[in-house]
Amino acid sequence: QVQLVESGGGLVQPGGSLRLSCAASGSIFNMFSWGWYRQAPGKQRELVARVFSSSTYYYGDSVKGRCTISRDNAKNTLDLQMNSLKPEDTAVYYCNIIKAGINYWGQGTQVTVSS
Repeated sequence: QVQLVESGGGLVQPGGSLRLSCAASGSIFNMFSWGWYRQAPGKQRELVARVFSSSTYYYGDSVKGRCTISRDNAKNTLDLQMNSLKPEDTAVYYCNIIKAGINYWGQGTQVTVSS
């Protein structure tokens, strides 16, 4: 079993920055990927960014150049640094681990970009 807990969401003005953190516990070795998704009201959940077991990073087109993910293996955390935030970045952000074909999700953290 894998448990994921997100933190760091909140209200930020357009152009601002926010850092989200995902703490993982349980059996996280041999995972296929670890990343962040988001879901805005009335929209499908979309991939923001993730890192594969090969240490290859992937960023969605909508956040490329504005977001960076970083993994701390000692702390078992995955952070998402978001810069130059836009109102369209408003969504619930979910941490995700894929392992052995199973998707594990956190409970989500709300990010609202508004003046």
